[in-house]
Amino acid sequence: QVQLVESGGGLVQAGGSLRVSCVASGRTFSSYHMGWFRQAPGKDREFVSSISWNSINTYYADSVKGRFTISRDNAKNTVSLQMNSLKPEDTGVYYCAADTRWGVLKDGRAQYWGQGTQVTVSS
Repeated sequence: QVQLVESGGGLVQAGGSLRVSCVASGRTFSSYHMGWFRQAPGKDREFVSSISWNSINTYYADSVKGRFTISRDNAKNTVSLQMNSLKPEDTGVYYCAADTRWGVLKDGRAQYWGQGTQVTVSS
């Protein structure tokens, strides 16, 4: 079992920056690939970014490429998402996800999920 707890959400103006983080507890964090998803009001949850267990592979949705950076610290059981040049359309609840299978992570079929943290970008 893996427990995921997100933090760092908040309210920011368009063009600003925010960093959200996720701390994992339970089984060996370094065994898991990690991902970030978001869900805007009235919309389906969508993939944002993912990072492999060893940080060698990262993947971004086209909508955030060049603005967001995912990173992880296996010694601290933490994965973070640095979000720059934020836009109002980045608003939503950001969820952290974990799975040992790289292929399913981007598809939103991760085994473990956090409760989410709210990010609101005002125009």
